[in-house]
Amino acid sequence: MSLFCLLWPPLFYLFWRSVSPAGESGYGGVWALLLGSVAANFQFFYGAFVRPGGFGFSRWLSGCVDLVAVPVLLPLLVCLAMTVFRMIAGTVDFTGFALLWIIPMGALRAVNWGARGDPVLLVLVPLLWTAIAAGLPFLGGVVLRGPWPARILAGLAALALPPLAATVYWAFFRQEHSLGFPLLALSVAPLAASCVCGAWARR
Repeated sequence: MSLFCLLWPPLFYLFWRSVSPAGESGYGGVWALLLGSVAANFQFFYGAFVRPGGFGFSRWLSGCVDLVAVPVLLPLLVCLAMTVFRMIAGTVDFTGFALLWIIPMGALRAVNWGARGDPVLLVLVPLLWTAIAAGLPFLGGVVLRGPWPARILAGLAALALPPLAATVYWAFFRQEHSLGFPLLALSVAPLAASCVCGAWARR
């Protein structure tokens, strides 16, 4: 399971590059790896920002801030800021940027979590990283370019995706699998749609 946490982000990035339209992979990719390494090392040595307690709201909030949502929202926001300030030119691949950012995080988490052997941390959390990294840019693209009904639905889905992913972690941590699996399916649906649409666009 430690190998999954270590290898899933880079392998999924290679898969993503094979199915997505060509985007920024030069200086943007270098920035993503460098900044992702800095962020991963900072969190590794600093520790959790939210102290989890038991199985309630603090556990959910810790999962959202420290484990699942914020670590992937950060590179997406950084990529958006770099695009606005023209630090990245051309067609920008937000998903590729975020996936490169989380590669160092996956490596450090594999070391940190490896002794626990917990599949929720070593398997589920990396899956949720990629679900957000690929799902949010896809939904954002629908908001910008889709018809109005689709824009509204995609906007609501984009707002719901990060807390939904944190809820998936929380449900599996509590071993409430009857709740976790349906929510997991909803969380990865935008990722699956982005891969299908990207592969179709490359044809």
